[in-house]
Amino acid sequence: MKHRTVEDLMTREVIRVRPDTPFKDVVRLLAEHGVTAVPVVNEQDNPVGVVSEADLLRHEAAQPDPGGRAASLGMRPRDRDRAAAETAEGLMTSPAVTARAQWSIVEAAREMTRHQVKRLPVVNEAGHLVGIISRSDLLRVFLRQDSAIREEITREVLRDTLSLSSEEVQVSVVDGVVTLTGRVSQRSLIPIAMRLCQAVDGVVTVHGVLDSPGDDEFGAAEATNPDSVVGYTQRH
Repeated sequence: MKHRTVEDLMTREVIRVRPDTPFKDVVRLLAEHGVTAVPVVNEQDNPVGVVSEADLLRHEAAQPDPGGRAASLGMRPRDRDRAAAETAEGLMTSPAVTARAQWSIVEAAREMTRHQVKRLPVVNEAGHLVGIISRSDLLRVFLRQDSAIREEITREVLRDTLSLSSEEVQVSVVDGVVTLTGRVSQRSLIPIAMRLCQAVDGVVTVHGVLDSPGDDEFGAAEATNPDSVVGYTQRH
């Protein structure tokens, strides 16, 4: 199976700023291009940080409230400095958390979750900026048509990988939810089929209603057993 990579989904034309880009120019670029953050790059075009709307709003949050009390008094020193910053270098969150173009969608999603960021600048082997990928980009795989998912599972997972025919296992896909029904020769194939189907891009959940010759002798497997035969479900 060929999984989509960061390179397949990333935005290649990246709006970027330099460390000395003034505050208002950063705001203008965000507004003009309809983006919520921009990478900050050095002279070698290496990302050194990211300025987001949240970083810019810190400036407003630090302003005195209607009663005249300065909100910045309750801020950490680093946040106070960033709230008062005049250029991207002072505003940015750094260091930049980056991704590689060859990463899988899973790797990029894990990196975003680990660092609690909404986007990742994408760099090449030299560390130069070549793209940017966001949460919404990663979620685009779930827009795949059910027919395309079914075709990939039937051909690449069941036929080519597991040597299972359409007579043995039938596949239905509705809104990304896959259901496998049928009978396989070996019970050990069931969890393997489930896991491989779950790995197909765009799959939300996999339900298995499968049995094998061993079930006639030992009875149906428990639904909570990873080798389950009836009602076993795998989710992202």
